[in-house]
Amino acid sequence: MSSINTIPSEKLARLVGTPKCPAIVDVRLEEEFDRDPRLIPGSLRRRHDATTDWAKEFAGRPVVVLCHKGLKISEGVAALLRCAGVAAEILEDGFAGWEKARLPLVPAEKIPRRDGLGRTLWVTRSRPKIDRIACPWLIRRFVDPAAAFLFVAPAQVVATASHFGAVAFDVEDVFWSHRGEACTFDVMIEEFALSSPALNRLGTIVRGADTARLDLAPESAGLLAVSLGLSRMHADDLVQLETGIDLYDALYRWCRDAVDETHNWPVRKASV
Repeated sequence: MSSINTIPSEKLARLVGTPKCPAIVDVRLEEEFDRDPRLIPGSLRRRHDATTDWAKEFAGRPVVVLCHKGLKISEGVAALLRCAGVAAEILEDGFAGWEKARLPLVPAEKIPRRDGLGRTLWVTRSRPKIDRIACPWLIRRFVDPAAAFLFVAPAQVVATASHFGAVAFDVEDVFWSHRGEACTFDVMIEEFALSSPALNRLGTIVRGADTARLDLAPESAGLLAVSLGLSRMHADDLVQLETGIDLYDALYRWCRDAVDETHNWPVRKASV
C-alpha cells in the first residue's frame, strides 16, 4: 500500500512536461546509475550522502525523490529534505517502477555538460520564430528545467558555442538541427527518446509551420501566424521565449488531452 509521502509513476508522468511538474531528484547509487544511465525526463542527479549540502537548492519547491526501487535511499533523502523545510515525496517503486511502466527515459549521454550554475547552455540564431521557441520549450519541460538560451547573430552561433561552452542548435552543420524532412524539434524528440502520441502530434504541427508545409496539420497555419505575431510584439528575444513557452504549454496540453474536444457557441433558435 502506498504511503502518504509517495507518488505513483503514472501520476508523476502526467505532471512531467507541464509547468506544475515538481523537481525530480535522482539519488540512485553510482553503480545503479552506471547499469542504466538514463533519466526520468527533467530529473537531476544528486548524491544521497550530500543531501544537506544541496537541499537549499529546492527551497520553496515540491520535490520527488527516486532511487532504484523507492526504498531506503529515497526514504532517507526525502526525510532529510523535509527536515530542511522542503516538501518531498518518494517515487513509488523508484526508477525500476518507472521503467517497468514503459515511461520515457532520456539517455544521460545526450544531455550536454552543465555549466558552473548547474544548467545546460544552448545557443541559436536571434529573432526566433518556431523551431527556436519549440526546442527551448522541449528542453525546459523534458530535459533541463534550468536550461539557459543565448540568441546571437546567425554568423556567430557556432563561434559563441565554442567560446562559451554552449550547444548550438537549429543552424546548419551542427548535431541539433534539421535532418532531411525533420525539423530540429523532431530531432530532439528522437535523440532524447521522448516519443509519445502527444509530442509526436505536436512535432507534426511544428514541422508543418517551420518548413512551410502547412498541409501536414490543420494547426500548423495557426502556429505560424501566432509565432510571427509574437516576433512582431517582442523586440527582446528572451521575453518572446517566455511568452512562447506559455504557448507551447497550451499546445502540448491540447495534443495530450483535448484533441477530441470541440466547441461551439450554443445558439438557440427562436421557436416558430
